[in-house]
Amino acid sequence: MSRISPPSDDLAEVLKAINVRSTILCRSHFTAPWAFRVDGSDLAKFHIVLDGAAWLELDSPAESHRLEAGAIVVLPRGTGHVVRDEPGTPVRYLEAILADHPLDSAGRLLYGGDGPSSTVLCGAFDAALLPDDMTDLLPRALVLDQDGSGRVTRWLQPFADLLASDGAAPGEAAVLAKVADVFLTEFLRQYLTQQEAALVHQPTEDGDGAPIAAALRLMRRDPRARWTVEGLARQVGMSRTAFAAHFRDSVGEPPLSHLTRVRLSQGAGYLATTSRTIAAIARDVGYDNESSFSKAFKRLYGRSPSTFRTEWSG
Repeated sequence: MSRISPPSDDLAEVLKAINVRSTILCRSHFTAPWAFRVDGSDLAKFHIVLDGAAWLELDSPAESHRLEAGAIVVLPRGTGHVVRDEPGTPVRYLEAILADHPLDSAGRLLYGGDGPSSTVLCGAFDAALLPDDMTDLLPRALVLDQDGSGRVTRWLQPFADLLASDGAAPGEAAVLAKVADVFLTEFLRQYLTQQEAALVHQPTEDGDGAPIAAALRLMRRDPRARWTVEGLARQVGMSRTAFAAHFRDSVGEPPLSHLTRVRLSQGAGYLATTSRTIAAIARDVGYDNESSFSKAFKRLYGRSPSTFRTEWSG
């Protein structure tokens, strides 16, 4: 089977759509022993270890990472997790810690005992505008530079310096949030570019090219098409049965379930960034009418398209 090669600017065009809008929960100065828990939610989470060290532990299935200074952690699916100084340290919910320990005049959380210190920037962002199927290229926990080498994040050093700056200048919190937006946006673009390139060139077990990656691009480029499993399989040169099985193994869900998420993700992007009517957006992403689009959108995002648009613009 010949490898399907999309236009070289396809990914670049998609990546332009990434524009993270983050919320800084707190810039925390922890002293050991310390630990906090964040429950799972629809919001993507991130932590940046500005100095010191920490452990990240994901909820079931268990997964842990040692984080040195300079590590960036992104949890694109909002997976529940614990961050602490050492494994075994007793845990409290972050919301409870914030309630008992108001931020200081510089907007920092000060918490813990008398041991070694670590500074961690904690925040969240709406992952709805990650382009199309790109979320599938992200693991539950995306951790870079956990060894503190700085190899991956060195290009982000100017942003990291701003995030690590300490002070209480007027408007600093708003500036910090904007810097985090740029920081995370560029971080995700860099990572997704690398992952997409790897996926495109990843061979299947029989030595062929990357038909699943090609199918993902077909869905993304033309969500309005009346795609069927058989039609997608034919486009990438596989049998229907082999394609369906390989797609589920690679992506984690059936092809048409994934197509629905691609369509609704594009719809979310249009709602947040354009003034087009919901009916027009519905047609643009492959739905026959506004009603069917709205019902599917609410099932995935938990709110109607109009509510989503209001929340995002607000």
